[in-house]
Amino acid sequence: MALRIPTIEDVQKAETVIRQHISPVPLIRSYDLEKHLNLPPERRVWLKDYGWTPVGSFKMFGALNWMANNLTAIGERPVAAHSSGNFASGISYAGMRYKKKVIVVMPESAPQIKFERTRSFGADVRTYNIAEDQKTGIRDQLTRQIAEEENGLEASPYDDPEVIAGNGVGALEIVQELTRASRSLSHFFCPVSGGGLMAGQCLGISSGFPDAQIIGAEPSGAADFQQSLQTGQRVRLERPQSICDGLLSYDVGEHNWPLLKKHVTASLNLPDTATQQAMKWLYEHHGLRTEPSGAISVAALLASESNLQGTGDIVCVISGRNVDEDRFYDWIQSV
Repeated sequence: MALRIPTIEDVQKAETVIRQHISPVPLIRSYDLEKHLNLPPERRVWLKDYGWTPVGSFKMFGALNWMANNLTAIGERPVAAHSSGNFASGISYAGMRYKKKVIVVMPESAPQIKFERTRSFGADVRTYNIAEDQKTGIRDQLTRQIAEEENGLEASPYDDPEVIAGNGVGALEIVQELTRASRSLSHFFCPVSGGGLMAGQCLGISSGFPDAQIIGAEPSGAADFQQSLQTGQRVRLERPQSICDGLLSYDVGEHNWPLLKKHVTASLNLPDTATQQAMKWLYEHHGLRTEPSGAISVAALLASESNLQGTGDIVCVISGRNVDEDRFYDWIQSV
């Protein structure tokens, strides 16, 4: 059966769903980044901060669109999903909005704030040992078990057309806001893991600014997408490792790969220390307490400061802010 790859029309349809639940996420100008990068006065840097949402990340976009488009299939059944934490809270929020039961499988080591957010929206949370998952596949086993034994409908956190289309709505917001201000876009930086966020963002950004360079950001210990771009086919990592807990998928999704391969110019891999430095920079200059996965695109921007030729603006995605306070301060104080 052929894959259904989402289009910009799917993203536009998803926007009508998302607007029923949430206002556009702010696009915030970073004067400090413009100064730090020594950009000429006519160029601007913008932060798209998805940490502003009710779930503290971008994940509610895809979750809401998936839920809205699967209501008939769900019926009275529970929704089953696995997540490192942010999709858990996103699908839990969607379940609350549509009055559907949600059961999520999360690693025991997930940040406490992600457990708290997820449970606050009414989800049933079940845990597993992520250190054993590479050997046992327990995460997927538990999710399938819920689907089979409790008649649940599985929701993918990233590898699904409706999830991708929902995630693309944030990029439409970027295009609309820059267009209203008569701005152009030369560079767009965004994290990549399973690819659900980047695939959706690619659809929106490329439709409005087809000449913009779309650049991915990955941890050095989990750079499967960079390797995939280099080889021309999806590469799977058996043991991705990083402090970026939201960027540890084993490979990019099947539905995401065609979009990523078509639209992404390059993907940069960053050591965790660079991500920690970006977290510290955002905190000191903008007062933002971001999770590592959320700050990595800023790390990529800072690493690319000598290669930002162009005349347009730069947009950098902050994908989430769900980080435990003690871990956050440990990370930024150690660099």
